[in-house]
Amino acid sequence: MDRYVVFGNPIAHSKSPVLQRLFAEQTGQSMQYDALLAPLDDFAGCASAFFQEGRGANVTVPFKEDAYRLANSLTPRAQRAGAVNTLSKQADGTLLGDNTDGAGLVRDLTVNAGFSLKGKRILILGAGGAVRGVLEPMLAESPASVTIANRTVDKAEVLAELFSDLGPVAASGFDWLHEPVDLIINATSASLAGEVPPIASSLIEPGQTLCYDMMYGKEPTPFCVWATEQGAGQVMDGLGMLAEQAAEAFYLWRGVRPDTAPVLAEVRRLLFT
Repeated sequence: MDRYVVFGNPIAHSKSPVLQRLFAEQTGQSMQYDALLAPLDDFAGCASAFFQEGRGANVTVPFKEDAYRLANSLTPRAQRAGAVNTLSKQADGTLLGDNTDGAGLVRDLTVNAGFSLKGKRILILGAGGAVRGVLEPMLAESPASVTIANRTVDKAEVLAELFSDLGPVAASGFDWLHEPVDLIINATSASLAGEVPPIASSLIEPGQTLCYDMMYGKEPTPFCVWATEQGAGQVMDGLGMLAEQAAEAFYLWRGVRPDTAPVLAEVRRLLFT
């Protein structure tokens, strides 16, 4: 049976095994998928040992940049992201590195939520690796503008410069922004601390703006609660992004694209009821 894993540290909380097993059941694929705790000081050794027989792996915090360096070849989107969340062993034994995070986010928004990004004003909160991973697929959807807002503005400026050749992307501080936008994506970790990024409520056009938090949990995240209170047209957490990036990885490995809707519903039921 073909073996796959998700590498991380910590890893016990990972939802990837549940998602991938449900995808395999749905599509009739014979595969085993487990969570693997990789040592913080030797990801390369751990991954190399697994790939003696293993076929593919997902990679989560804090190893995405290690996986980027380990890969023998990279997809264009992984090259742009500077990080790898999916490794696939090729026929010649080499490792292909991909980054499916951005594709997962775009698919969750455009397919699951039916929200077209074309011509939209997009605000992304945060300037870390999560943002870098989603900019290329997002700009490919031809938005009117993408603004990266961060507490430390120079970090946002670096990202804006890196991706400026792909579309209209700019940097900002949190408190510089007041005009309404069509989409706000919270890519900060504020929700994990029970906080909300310090942005103006005027950024939300009541009944129109979609607010998306990359974080998720049993209860609505603080950002989702805040967005609902401001009258956002639609509010979403990041569980759909997790499912869609996992499906993209599954497709890369198996050549079959699973139907994420029933799997997402089942995962939400299993995890949060």
